[in-house]
Amino acid sequence: MSKRLRILAACAALAGLGACAAPPPPAPVITAPPPKPLDAKTQLENHM
Repeated sequence: MSKRLRILAACAALAGLGACAAPPPPAPVITAPPPKPLDAKTQLENHM
């Protein structure tokens, strides 16, 4: 029985280490807000 317990404990420890070694989940991607529509004056200045 003690041998089985030791094997179980070893597996649990290895599983714990594997979880710690796993890379963290990717961070959520933050997208930039959409550009504001230009008013007519700004559009006219950009075209000149």
